[in-house]
Amino acid sequence: MMDELALEALDKMEKTIQVFKANLNTLRTGRANAALLDRIEVDYYGDKILIGQIASISIPEPRQLLIKPYDRGDLRSIASAINASDLSINPIVDAEQIRLIIPALTEETRKDLVKRAKVYAEESKVAIRNIRREYVDFIKSSEDYSDDLKKRIENEVQKVTDESNKKIEEVLIGKEKEIMSI
Repeated sequence: MMDELALEALDKMEKTIQVFKANLNTLRTGRANAALLDRIEVDYYGDKILIGQIASISIPEPRQLLIKPYDRGDLRSIASAINASDLSINPIVDAEQIRLIIPALTEETRKDLVKRAKVYAEESKVAIRNIRREYVDFIKSSEDYSDDLKKRIENEVQKVTDESNKKIEEVLIGKEKEIMSI
């Protein structure tokens, strides 16, 4: 059975992995994915609001996103927010909706996306190492544990750290394959 501190560390590391996966979902892969728009904020009556809160997003074709604002007056602000984003996709504004045609990725763009994915992976690994350090430092400074118990808990925290880093690597490899496939 795993110690309570190791379980806490594992929980925090799992949350870090979920954030990593969410970051990867925002990368363009040449296929339509509504998650591409997850981080784009629209100026909505002076507030910054995510597109998904003021419009429905659908995928009518494999390389196309369709955005239908609940209020047609938001078409222009949504289009300008997409233009200002780092997606490099030009929105096509119709009377009641916005179409995003996802272009095929060039080899150079694919390599840049893989680099960005690796940066996300490294940031996640650093966060996991920081979680590990936080728990190991707490265990070492605690007077409540015997030396044997401290060592056992420290080993458990190291084990969940290694498992978490392995999961990040597996997810990264899968995303690299997805990006590099034509």
